[in-house]
Amino acid sequence: MNMSTDSKVHAQGFIAQEEWPDVSAMIDGFGAPSLPASEALIGRTIEIRFDDGDTTRYEFHSADAVTSTVIAGARAGSRDRLSYRAVEVRPGVQFIDVLTGSGAEARAISIVVDLVDGRVTAADSWITLTDGVGRTGTVFLSGRIEGMGEIEPRRSSDELVGKRIYYRYSETERYEHIYLNGGTFVWHCISGAESGLADVDQTKTLELAEGLVIFYWKESVMPVESFLVVDLHEKRSIGRMFCWENSTQSVVHIPFDSRFTILNETSYPND
Repeated sequence: MNMSTDSKVHAQGFIAQEEWPDVSAMIDGFGAPSLPASEALIGRTIEIRFDDGDTTRYEFHSADAVTSTVIAGARAGSRDRLSYRAVEVRPGVQFIDVLTGSGAEARAISIVVDLVDGRVTAADSWITLTDGVGRTGTVFLSGRIEGMGEIEPRRSSDELVGKRIYYRYSETERYEHIYLNGGTFVWHCISGAESGLADVDQTKTLELAEGLVIFYWKESVMPVESFLVVDLHEKRSIGRMFCWENSTQSVVHIPFDSRFTILNETSYPND
């Protein structure tokens, strides 16, 4: 007889860090993202000014090929033809994900572009190796499409705080998130390659629109950093995970989307 999800979770116990699987164990379980690639950017050229001083021109040749050229700033003249994935988050809002370089030089650059008001938020993630052990770092950049106004960094959001959300990433991978406060959450794998694992990690949440936020987390045990968009209206998330796997000395980049259910929301007594 098959156990219920509740019974399986209740039967799980604490799993020590040395028993955790490699992050790459998640790749097969997550599989390919289910949402289609957006075609809204094909044939468009967009120039974005970022608050680090660079202005970058993006020429979107197809649904998966883009040329990136830094036309002003410290890296002016840098030019790359890259593969990318874009997903329409809401009408006019695009999530763009690019993986550049290879090995320890790889970078995951994820950008949320609002084509209506021109506001841009990007996360640039990289790997630092120390004696063969890799950790991931991320810097956030704010930007604006040229000709659409000044750069306006997005405000922090508390929209997720107190919520407990059950995420379905694929037929096998199920996780819950418990958002404790504006900078901390718990993730717990209900089923899949990391079944039974859980941790408390650092987060950042930024406001995009009503019921729509950028959510980022940095794991403390695994060298994983994730950047995604959470849509509380459509009950879905779109994003990616990025890290260095120390056991294989290789990069792991997992694009994903999910459907989710809000299980409950916590409010505290005043006494």
